Amino acid sequence: MRAVAVAAGVSAGAAWLLVFGLLADTLTGYAWWTLAAGAAAWLAAVVFARHGDRGVAAGLAVSVALGWSIAATAVAVRWASAGDWPLW
Repeated sequence: MRAVAVAAGVSAGAAWLLVFGLLADTLTGYAWWTLAAGAAAWLAAVVFARHGDRGVAAGLAVSVALGWSIAATAVAVRWASAGDWPLW
């Protein structure tokens, strides 16, 4: 794997999650958009790993994992502070 390919995957994944995250106007929407965008990016990573560049696939996977972690942290903080599960 080349570092340039991994960096390209991370950058593409971050941009992908950012665009979809900006579609939401609430935390609930942000969490669901991030989950859906991450699932699509993981499918793209599987295709890249199977038929393309494994470095890009690894970068995408890292980026999605970080994006999902940020969304999960935001949901957990909201849940802890408000006492109400924000995703329903």
